[in-house]
Amino acid sequence: MNFDGFVLAASTADLDEEPDARDHADIIEFRMDQASDPLAALDDYDGDLPILATNRVEWEGGDAPDDEDRLVALAAATEHPAVEAIDVELAAIVGARNDDALWTIAHARERDASVVVSIHDFEETPAREECGRLLDQALEFGDVAKLAVMAESRADVLHLLGVTHAKTEAGERVATMAMGETGRHSRAVAPLYGSRIGYAPVDPERATAPGQYDLATLRELVDALR
Repeated sequence: MNFDGFVLAASTADLDEEPDARDHADIIEFRMDQASDPLAALDDYDGDLPILATNRVEWEGGDAPDDEDRLVALAAATEHPAVEAIDVELAAIVGARNDDALWTIAHARERDASVVVSIHDFEETPAREECGRLLDQALEFGDVAKLAVMAESRADVLHLLGVTHAKTEAGERVATMAMGETGRHSRAVAPLYGSRIGYAPVDPERATAPGQYDLATLRELVDALR
């Protein structure tokens, strides 16, 4: 998965939902942190869509504990042929477990899996300059830099879109979205400014971030706006 164009990811912890996503999604974001036995589920997977494996840690909105096993499992996921990308948090790369995170990234690259390096701010939208700095830092380690922020105003969304456009014009791959009701429309609009990945739950009752559209709706909106 090279993310040269927009990719719509259907988020789920249940790979049996993959058939329900095929008509709308380009890839499955498999939330390993929310699955009971994710590696076994990957062993059993025979779906058509490629997989972006995410094993989100607790302190960045996920359910996985902050231990070595989380990143070991994420690295092991890349050994499945359907896993074409993984998501690693920037905070893990520059934090206490940076050796584990860098090893996971190297393991993925050995298997030709792309790496999304992600940042999530559930409190606010950082200043425009800080958004740019965070994306630049993530791009030092990943093929795509993902920045999800909480929008408190439409002005927050505007400066996030501005950063997205500037990075795209510079030839960089970024994925951006503003969370919450105020920023919800950014999930449909950001691809127009170059955002490479959108996320939507297969089951609308199991959204993985605040303000997500359901999968079919997001597909329709993105396609209509292109």
